[in-house]
Amino acid sequence: MATYDLTPRIAPNLDRHLVFPLLEFLQERQLYPDEQILKAKIELLNKTNMVDYAMDIHKSLYHTEDVPQDMIERRVEVVARLKALEEAATPLVAFLQNASAVQELRADKQYNLQMLHDRYQIGPEQIEALYQYAKFQFECGNYSGAADYLYQYRALCTNSERSLSALWGKMAAEVLMQNWDIALEELNRLKEIIDSKSFSTPLNQVQSRIWLMHWSLFIFFNNENGRTQIIDLFNQDKYLNAIQTNAPHLLRYLATAFIVNKRRRPQFKDFIKVIQQEQHSYKDPITEFLACVYVNYDFDEAQKKMKECEEVILNDPFLGKHLEDSNFSTVPLRDEFLENARLFVFETYCRIHQRIDMEVLAEKLNLNYEEAERWIVNLIRNSKLDAKIDSQSGTVVMEPNHPNVYEQLIDHTKALSGRTSKLVSQILEHAQAQSAR
Repeated sequence: MATYDLTPRIAPNLDRHLVFPLLEFLQERQLYPDEQILKAKIELLNKTNMVDYAMDIHKSLYHTEDVPQDMIERRVEVVARLKALEEAATPLVAFLQNASAVQELRADKQYNLQMLHDRYQIGPEQIEALYQYAKFQFECGNYSGAADYLYQYRALCTNSERSLSALWGKMAAEVLMQNWDIALEELNRLKEIIDSKSFSTPLNQVQSRIWLMHWSLFIFFNNENGRTQIIDLFNQDKYLNAIQTNAPHLLRYLATAFIVNKRRRPQFKDFIKVIQQEQHSYKDPITEFLACVYVNYDFDEAQKKMKECEEVILNDPFLGKHLEDSNFSTVPLRDEFLENARLFVFETYCRIHQRIDMEVLAEKLNLNYEEAERWIVNLIRNSKLDAKIDSQSGTVVMEPNHPNVYEQLIDHTKALSGRTSKLVSQILEHAQAQSAR
């Protein structure tokens, strides 16, 4: 199932340290030969300061205890550079470790800089040294130390570009330590800056949004409300435009979020149109499943795609997360996906048929007859569907459901207010840009 592996598309949009968890997952799933994964890891490590880790992988790959001379020399360089940076940052690090001294800091950065200079002889050079030291710690794989120092650096930094760079590093470190709640906070800060900051070109802003969405996958699929939050972010016009233009493969994750989200959103219908529009640039079993059910009404093909979707989920580093429970291993998202996918098929199939043969429906749902009957009974009971099962003829009978005219009117007009305010804000932005010129 490596055919649908998105790692080659996703990796260029990640910090190289964030690629390691993806490679670990692929190695565990044995999607590629072990040798190929190990070589990819070494190639990544060669551009970091994690020399000891690179040495260990080299030994595993080539079944030897010897390591190349250039690795040994590189290790000496890294240790020497780390020591030099540590010495340069020592005055500021010592100050930050002094609890009583830190209490002298205020919200006013200019005051802090003046106070540090006057009382502790700490100037811009030491603050810059802290940034370089934090960055070096990150490159060495010390994510905890890097996160602490980058947080403290941002509290003192007056350079907006450097502060933004430190925030990206802080979020990456929190992701790698699996501190998902803190990582989500940093993600929201980054989004706010990206959406409000003036970039040199619109293309740079679009690229920042694409990076943010790729990095967010780690957070959203490890957060309790992540399936809702990913829709909130990815489905915004500016972000959805970026996906359609530069990263259509992200539609897999938005499609999955829509399918497993219990609250069916009004945006879902618009999203189906996006899936239809982008079929020429990107498709996989998950997006094709939605097209089969909601565009082509091809339930036989939807059944085939549902089976393929299961394989795609199991082999995707973000979707295929395993939960171990004593001797039991489950993939919660796969189970949720298949349950909701069957519901999608059932609802759509019932909408266009009045009487449905149970055997045919069981086949469409990838269930045997008894499982399908039990599943439909529970669905009717829990969802209060206006239907009944005729056991003698082995059919599901749908009662005619005539839509309420007033509800139809509300459905068609409820988005008008949002669209109007969006149009007004765009006109105002355009007018302000014209006056600024």
